[in-house]
Amino acid sequence: MGTSEGGGGSSGSGGDSGPEEKNAGSSRSKFEHSGWVYHLGTNSIKRESCNRRFLHIKGKYVMMYKRDPHEHSGTKPIRRGVVGHTLKLEELGCRKDLYVLKFSNRLDEEKKGEIGCATAGETRKWMEALEQAKKQAELELSQTSNTRNKLSKENEIDLERQGHRNRVKRYASGLKRLISIKRGESLVRRSLSLSGSNKNVEFCEGDAADVIEGHEWKCVRTLRVRIFEDTSIYKGNKGVLVKAVGIMDVSSDSAFEVILSLHRHQRYEWDALTSDLELVDSISGNSDVVYGSYDPRHINRRDFIFSRQWFRDQDGAYAILHFPAVHKKKPPRSGYRRTKVSPSTWEIKNLSTNVPSNGGRCLVTHMLEVHSKSWSKWKNNQSSKFEKTIPYALLNQASGLKAYLDIKYVPNTKPEERKHESSSSSSSSSSTTVSQNEVSSPNSEYEEDEIADQFYDAISAYSSSDDDDSDYDDAPLDTKGSSIMLQTASFSNPNRVPDPCADGELDPLSSPITVDPIQLPGSMSEGKSESDINCWTSPNGKGFMIRGKTYLQNNAKVAGGNPLLRLVAVDWFKVENPVGKVALHPKCLVQVPAKPNYSLVLYFAADRPIAKDSLLERFINGTNTFRDSRFKLIPSIVDGYWMVKRAVGSKACLLGKAVTCNYLRQDNFLEIDVDVGSSSVARSVVGIVLGYVTSIVVDLAILIEGKEQAELPEYILGTVRLNRVRLESAVPLES
Repeated sequence: MGTSEGGGGSSGSGGDSGPEEKNAGSSRSKFEHSGWVYHLGTNSIKRESCNRRFLHIKGKYVMMYKRDPHEHSGTKPIRRGVVGHTLKLEELGCRKDLYVLKFSNRLDEEKKGEIGCATAGETRKWMEALEQAKKQAELELSQTSNTRNKLSKENEIDLERQGHRNRVKRYASGLKRLISIKRGESLVRRSLSLSGSNKNVEFCEGDAADVIEGHEWKCVRTLRVRIFEDTSIYKGNKGVLVKAVGIMDVSSDSAFEVILSLHRHQRYEWDALTSDLELVDSISGNSDVVYGSYDPRHINRRDFIFSRQWFRDQDGAYAILHFPAVHKKKPPRSGYRRTKVSPSTWEIKNLSTNVPSNGGRCLVTHMLEVHSKSWSKWKNNQSSKFEKTIPYALLNQASGLKAYLDIKYVPNTKPEERKHESSSSSSSSSSTTVSQNEVSSPNSEYEEDEIADQFYDAISAYSSSDDDDSDYDDAPLDTKGSSIMLQTASFSNPNRVPDPCADGELDPLSSPITVDPIQLPGSMSEGKSESDINCWTSPNGKGFMIRGKTYLQNNAKVAGGNPLLRLVAVDWFKVENPVGKVALHPKCLVQVPAKPNYSLVLYFAADRPIAKDSLLERFINGTNTFRDSRFKLIPSIVDGYWMVKRAVGSKACLLGKAVTCNYLRQDNFLEIDVDVGSSSVARSVVGIVLGYVTSIVVDLAILIEGKEQAELPEYILGTVRLNRVRLESAVPLES
């Protein structure tokens, strides 16, 4: 996966919720992180094992104990080793009520192991701690050759083997502990909190979205949280896109776990519609299918089935997608009317704030489609018929969640610390719905009190949680790969001058080289107009937000300019088995992964040689670790179903942190093979996109992340727009 270089502070320092600093008196302090986890694996009789272990990280060293060595002096580790620079981390989602973290060697997939944590937040902390340990190993690796020889002789931590001890008894004990989770018992009894600032610039771009969105959100009502309507996309259509937005005085981890939990008695306290949920099928660690029933007094009994899929972004924000589904295990039920629940999304992100709180604050956004004819009258206080509909019950979930979290997690918060709470709210502390006297018009005093603290992030043009768009679908989870070619021989483009911010990246003393694009016929054709489909174009970078000159001081971003490189051709392949090194294939223009495997190959070129010592030159000729830490992608669904937009997102992503990237540097080109199939989360997102690929327009921008002042402002390296691509148009690529 690679690590970030030059970002997130000095070696051993903790980032947002990062590992604790210790040994301050040493010449170079090393971080430490420890706590209880569950070591997952298989025993000698090939049965799953689950052993409670105390894990301790100090610098690059990892030790595993049966008992806490801080409480039991003299305790020896049962397993120890070092975190190597080839460490690869992947969250596998929830499995048997544990959030599982997998780590392996990117050069040897046989070296692997898994640990389980009780909460998603604990998993995130261990990921950050292991990343810090990896950075320590890379730092030492880069210092001297003696260190390199030393590292090669040290044993990497190996959690795959279980040893030769009898573990059947511990396996049974582990299952007992797993069962106790459903009764509310936490498996992780001890964990050091991560120290450092609230900023996490190592993996993400902060709170701002990295594309310019076109939504027009208008606040129409308040139900303890504010209700918004999108007035831009659905004008003239029967449906409308709405969202409920509220600030919760808990961390995003806590809010996510409450929303995802199927614990019936807990859901009774905040969810009036989907409180009676049961698991039907667990598809993966990040998706499942659930069944629920609804028995209101004013309508007939109903039941429903929907699928859930959840992700955690690199910045720690969560997305949960709900989509109506069918399942053979749950046929229509006698006495119940099968109801189709509206597609919806939950988005939860942490907020940086000076207001004291217990455990942090987060912004929760619940978005859904409304097709009720009574919506327009209800939003104008002209009718209460809408309050008897399923969409209304869904909108109330955010209100119920806020009331529940206020009572459950922050019972001792002082009034002066919670100015955003409405003094006119009359909800009961145990209520799961909002009564009519809690609903007010947009001009009421209640709404003004809410807006004073919440409005800043609800409709901002750069708010990733509120202003991008996303999706979920049960499309086949096909694996897709892509290859990106950066070649230093191409043609000049007199009609589009590269961004001045990229000055110095190409040799100004060399004359531009002209090549006829007709000589480079890719398998996908270039679009000539906006009405063309199954084609590609190369948009300018104005729709993407990138780091500006003062980003390190104030996190300011600016609109991108024209890309430095010219997109000269696009290939759209299908193959039986995943392939790499496309540039060496005899059918490649410059002489990829589902069943079938799809590979999108983008060919970028510069019209002059790369300038020596430029950022682009350091990237092309640098190490894979450096490339992984800098190669960045910004996605944008320009046109398409709103839930697809929410699934894809609009935040910049360091690809080397999210998926496996392989590099081929030869002659005058660099090939980057992006293995989307290496991540279960990425495979799920691709499955969603492929289900709608013929009806969406996708923009992608690639760039090299600037982390030092001399590397700012950033510039767009290349762009591509894929316009309603047809899967059947992919051409075979013979081995």
